[in-house]
Amino acid sequence: MEIASDPRVDRPFIAHPEYGVPDHDKGLVAWSWVVERFSSEKNFWIATVTAQGSPMARPVWGVVVDTTICFGGGPRTKWSRNLEHDPRVSVHLESGTEVVIAEGTVGRLTDAADPRLAAIDDAYEVKYEMRHGPPIWLLQPSLVLAWRNFPHDMTRFRFHH
Repeated sequence: MEIASDPRVDRPFIAHPEYGVPDHDKGLVAWSWVVERFSSEKNFWIATVTAQGSPMARPVWGVVVDTTICFGGGPRTKWSRNLEHDPRVSVHLESGTEVVIAEGTVGRLTDAADPRLAAIDDAYEVKYEMRHGPPIWLLQPSLVLAWRNFPHDMTRFRFHH
């Protein structure tokens, strides 16, 4: 499960020019910075939608393996049940200054014999000093927004699966 190696990179359109988002591509955030942020941040915020249509956000632990964002969630957690009902998700890191937001549709790894699990568990062990095991949600983003110096380096990554 690997994201296209060359995501399409551009600036997001913001209708209000007073925000000052440049109209050129100079100074965009590098994809390697996005991966580093997901690799180093302990907590990811997962935004889901309940079956009744209400938004819900929760912090979770997660890792990045081969550019797939992986995060656990037992089947009895409310937000996991939300993803079972509607697999669309937004994943945001904690910082409001060094921002990374990933959006897309998740899949679920439930088989302990799945060959991808070893790399995921290895990443969890490095980051959290524990192995996770299934179930694991897997997000290959369709869209990632990132910036360190808003609005000057605001960047949009779009993926084609």
